[in-house]
Amino acid sequence: MFSASDLQQIHQKGSDLESLYRQIENFKKGFPYAHLDRTATIGDGIIQLTESEVSQMVSYYNGHVTSRKIIKFVPASGAASRMFQTLFSFLEKATSPEKMQEELANDNGFNSVNNFISGVKDFAFYNDLRKTILKDGGSIEKKLANKEYAIIIEFLLTGKGLNYGKLPKGLLKFHAYPGFERFSFEEHIVEAASYGRSWNNVAYIHFTVSPEHLKLFTSEVEKVKKHYEDLFGIALNYSFSVQKPSTDTIAVDSNNNAFREEDGSLLFRPGGHGALLENLNDLDGDIIFVKNIDNIVPDRLREPTITYKKAIGGLLMKLQSKTIDFLNELEKGTTDDRCNQIAEFAKTELYITLPDSFKNYSPEKKREFLIHYLNRPIRVCGMVKNEGEPGGGPFWVKNSKGEISLQIVESSQIDSKDSDQLKILHTATHFNPVDLVCGIKNYKGEPFNLMNYVDPETGFISVKSKNGKTLKAQELPGLWNGAMADWITLFVEVPIITFNPVKTVNDLLRPQHQPEGT
Repeated sequence: MFSASDLQQIHQKGSDLESLYRQIENFKKGFPYAHLDRTATIGDGIIQLTESEVSQMVSYYNGHVTSRKIIKFVPASGAASRMFQTLFSFLEKATSPEKMQEELANDNGFNSVNNFISGVKDFAFYNDLRKTILKDGGSIEKKLANKEYAIIIEFLLTGKGLNYGKLPKGLLKFHAYPGFERFSFEEHIVEAASYGRSWNNVAYIHFTVSPEHLKLFTSEVEKVKKHYEDLFGIALNYSFSVQKPSTDTIAVDSNNNAFREEDGSLLFRPGGHGALLENLNDLDGDIIFVKNIDNIVPDRLREPTITYKKAIGGLLMKLQSKTIDFLNELEKGTTDDRCNQIAEFAKTELYITLPDSFKNYSPEKKREFLIHYLNRPIRVCGMVKNEGEPGGGPFWVKNSKGEISLQIVESSQIDSKDSDQLKILHTATHFNPVDLVCGIKNYKGEPFNLMNYVDPETGFISVKSKNGKTLKAQELPGLWNGAMADWITLFVEVPIITFNPVKTVNDLLRPQHQPEGT
């Protein structure tokens, strides 16, 4: 099936034949749908902290954070092109001033372009856009007056100006302040300094970036490093990684044979955000906060985010400490009554579902069961009330072994023809904003190999095309879905203000991303 040149290509990517054969087998048999048992709700899988409990968890976090190495992990490799999809489409159709006015007047799906133009002065990047047009000998004010909107958009998106259409979200200016603006990556640095100081007063932050943007990211972070160190009285330790080529997956044709490029070489495609588990696994830290690059707020709205980050961090630390104590007890050997007490903790505080037969286990079998299920990575995930945003949600899920556990499930993982499953899906009360804090070391202080806690049955297959030919692509289990399926998982309700994603450029015009009073 694979030639000598194929084998060389596979080796150069850091992959192996076993992985490729497994991927091709996945294409042939497909991935099973998730089996929802029920929706996770307040009191049944989702923890709702009282104000007093939030204060207690924040205090616990503040009292214990100085003994841990905290890292903020920010997936930032995604291109911003999707943010500007409508603007790109408008440029393609606005081939003349008359055509542009026709498209806008008739809407034709370009109402958001009108919104962009009417609010252009309220974007944090407006001053940069004005300067780049001025440098070219023009005036943005005149172009607005003359309704030369296509030219303005061209200066924003292309190399003629700011080139925002080719940059990652992390290198776009999101927020304006009196006298200055901040890139989105800067807001994450501010967050890291606010709740992520480690035992040595160092704020560690790690960005995953695409290879082509690594140099620019490094340059921009280095420019502001000293400013934020002086502002917060910390040392800032930043690092980057790129998605490993070995995590790319092979593409196949409609007959599940390896898809070939025109030169005969194999086609590999990125394995999706689940591939970043390798990057997370490489980090040397005790507690890892995970948050998407586009989910940030300006300073005036940051307090709830800091409070609840510390609260879920404190909850993780407290439960992790209890778990470690129990694991040490279990390792030394303990009584049947004590096993039952620890099992009750696992059930009520860690939301681990015990089999009905557990009560009939021998003391030794109970001990083995508890060690196996307690000695795992642990994550506490913030959940916001569902207000119609697309994406995953919290559910109780039954796996192929019949085990029921808390999982984050995407709608694409559900069989759309199964009315019972759809009913459960549509009764979800909460939404996953990708707001995680992770404990990645075991009770002996050793790092877990996170690759051992993935559910390989939770990948995803999509149909695409290249050079006019149909192909099938495969994504790895999602980072906060199947890639963490075998972790100890807790869901905590967090305020909706902590979730402010920027999916389209006009999201930056929302009040949450604007200066106060605008």
